[in-house]
Amino acid sequence: MAAGTEKLLTAPFVVTDGPQRHTAYAELAAAAPVHRIVLPIGEPAWLITGYDEARQALHDSRLVKSEEAQINMVRGLLAPEVFAAIGHHMLNSNPPDHTRLRRLVTAAFTRRRVEQLAPRVQQITDELLDAMAAAKQVDLIDAFAYPLPITVICELLGVPDDRRAEFRHWSSFVIAGQLAGPDVFAAASTAMLSLLRELIDAKRTAPADDLLSALVTVRDGQDRLTEDELTSMVFLLLVAGHETTVNLIGNGVLALLTHPEQLELLRAQPHRLPAAIEELLRFDGPLQVSTFRLTVEPVDIGGVTIPAGEIVIPGLLVANRDPACTAQPDALDITRTDNPHLAFGHGIHHCLGAPLARLEGRIALGTLLARFPRLRLAVPAEQLTWRPSVLFNGLAALPVAMH
Repeated sequence: MAAGTEKLLTAPFVVTDGPQRHTAYAELAAAAPVHRIVLPIGEPAWLITGYDEARQALHDSRLVKSEEAQINMVRGLLAPEVFAAIGHHMLNSNPPDHTRLRRLVTAAFTRRRVEQLAPRVQQITDELLDAMAAAKQVDLIDAFAYPLPITVICELLGVPDDRRAEFRHWSSFVIAGQLAGPDVFAAASTAMLSLLRELIDAKRTAPADDLLSALVTVRDGQDRLTEDELTSMVFLLLVAGHETTVNLIGNGVLALLTHPEQLELLRAQPHRLPAAIEELLRFDGPLQVSTFRLTVEPVDIGGVTIPAGEIVIPGLLVANRDPACTAQPDALDITRTDNPHLAFGHGIHHCLGAPLARLEGRIALGTLLARFPRLRLAVPAEQLTWRPSVLFNGLAALPVAMH
């Protein structure tokens, strides 16, 4: 084991202030690319802070997803039957189950299929901005960054309008995990599962032209999904299908508003929007870390031999600020062309919804900036707070002045 890697730290996972979060990760990265840490639940793990090392960890077949390790993470928080019904999804699976589960929904998220959603995404965006137009000040997270992606993913799945507010409410506690409080997390997870089962029963009775009905058909007709896999799949699609885009929009707007020269460049040269989205993903992405892996044998990463049976957590936020990723990584530069960021992961668990998130980000930011040329922060950036989460990296609120 390399010297200095026995340092035990929890601060990077519990600070809620964005700049402090980046600072804490930067201090770790400057010391070494691999660190021994303790998670908020008390479990020991290895945090990967180097770009090359994180990329290796995300791709290495000796680092696998483990049901037992996942259960240990929520032991005492969720009833086993609740975990089984929301945790048996492709993000927690290895091949061949991962391959089978991912194949069932891949067609809905191909670049071609996603681009067909562009007119509807634009329509939802325009309607949300219309509703904001008369206001002097709004919370951009509540008024725009949340409702856009949750409307899109709910329409894609076939979640009725009158149930979407419930999913949004419970999702915010689910992603906070134990940091929301053990009782709150358990109640939110159980309530969301109950809603999912109601929806699935409704689709069995009256199927429609939506992804949820298609998944129910697969479960009931070809028996390629167990009931737990079905509820887990829909749970994952609903939560991951909107939370990452919420943070892409919120973090992206904040980055531009606090870098006025980059904002003005983007306004003057809107053709740079696709590259700008990639840079915003790298600079302050929607996830702090990837979901964790378990070593099935000793693995050498960054000069450290990690024993078998250890939890490994690739750091995405910190790896994207590593000079090994790109030059001058702490600078926001929307003209950047060398940008192989890890915001959506890498390897077989690379984010399935990345094309949809990119589409929503382009339309949301492009339309917002064009429509409100005087958009600015309504409070000093130092007063903003981030939602507590081990996994996600997103603002609790983003007050902006519209005119």
